[in-house]
Amino acid sequence: MADVEASKSLSGLLNGIAQKVYYNNSEITEELLKDELYPELSQEEFKALHEKMKALIKSIATADMDPSQLEAFLTAQTKRQGSGGLGAEQAAALSRFWKSQRVRVRESLLSQSRWEPGLRGLSWRVDLHTAASRGDAAHSGPVALMELELGRAGQDSEFVCLEFDEAKVNQVLKKMSDIQESIDRIVHRT
Repeated sequence: MADVEASKSLSGLLNGIAQKVYYNNSEITEELLKDELYPELSQEEFKALHEKMKALIKSIATADMDPSQLEAFLTAQTKRQGSGGLGAEQAAALSRFWKSQRVRVRESLLSQSRWEPGLRGLSWRVDLHTAASRGDAAHSGPVALMELELGRAGQDSEFVCLEFDEAKVNQVLKKMSDIQESIDRIVHRT
């Protein structure tokens, strides 16, 4: 019966860590987890357990381990000597946790790594201004007008309008070419 309680407490701790770290649930605190799951442990013992489990989850999540990688990782952890190693029950709890939470943790990590706001759309046109409409014959060349649609997930879009003369268009195209060359170098290296 004690093993079942220990397993439930560890599962609760792992889920609590995931709630706080990956799902941004600010109601979950270290103190709450200690008081609810491990009231018998000293603060130092709980902190050590919490940090160890948090580090293991981070390692597993960062590598986005598949089941065979997870098994190899947990086997290596159980064979470690001293306080850094895992017990069989802890390894089993981590395995169950990862199998049930892998998709959610991965989605959370992806959403946290996206730049916001993102480009949702782009439209453009070229206008010719006549000397009569501007009142100045020197500035009657073509003008590129670009509208960028920017937005954050779950929010309305914002629009930014840009106006470029021929020199600015060439400058932007040169920068875009530099970006494309950098991407090509990185892609062809791997």
